[in-house]
Amino acid sequence: MAIAKPDLIEGMAKGMAVLESFDTERQRLNATLAAERAGITRASARRHLLTLLHLGYLETDGSYYWLSSKILRFSGTYLASARLPRAIQPTLNRLAAQTQQSFSAVVRDGDEVVIVARGGNERTLSASVGGRYIAYGLHVGARLPVHATSTGRLFLASLPKATFSQWFKGRELARLTHFTVTESKKFRAVVEQARRDDYCLASEEHELGVHALAVPLRNAKGQLLAAINLVVASGHMSQADLLREFLGPLRDAALELRALL
Repeated sequence: MAIAKPDLIEGMAKGMAVLESFDTERQRLNATLAAERAGITRASARRHLLTLLHLGYLETDGSYYWLSSKILRFSGTYLASARLPRAIQPTLNRLAAQTQQSFSAVVRDGDEVVIVARGGNERTLSASVGGRYIAYGLHVGARLPVHATSTGRLFLASLPKATFSQWFKGRELARLTHFTVTESKKFRAVVEQARRDDYCLASEEHELGVHALAVPLRNAKGQLLAAINLVVASGHMSQADLLREFLGPLRDAALELRALL
């Protein structure tokens, strides 16, 4: 929702930019690094870091800062109160129990997708047990790039073509593995294929040894709200077998959830 500029609190916006500067690539930041990542001056970054430290959202060794556990209050409150994860969770649990695989539900946040729900028990979520596989870092709250993930490509495919072209204009896609599609023409074709198929299969593009299959989750009005997927070890199941065995159950689950979303 667009907000009139007079109603924006610039100090809060800068503080949030500093907070969002911390990620898996940069877990510890000093004032200079935070300023570069947040796009503000070093003096402003320093004040915001000290304020966040005072409020308990950061910890420090005197030079570098890092997120404290207090930051989990936001994610915990979201997961406890947001309707979407709560609506999806029973279906993910049922899929996991029926198939002995692990499933995720994700939403889009800019250039990333964020896992908001997971289905699978501890045995299923182990690195590799009897053919069941969970890729590194796939936990609730994990953020993954839209361009290299099956779920992310569904969100891109749902955009009007003009909007997608604007998003893609001048963008360089990061190569995460040898198989990541980064060439412009080929990537456009991949997104167009996902738009036609209404599902997406990505193989070893985000992480080696992983096939990922995703379907969209739409509400009764046809609006894309989320996507669900599963990952399997490529050495345990071929792409053809993955589609044959799991595309139907995933689509059935998406149809079941449509009325709830």
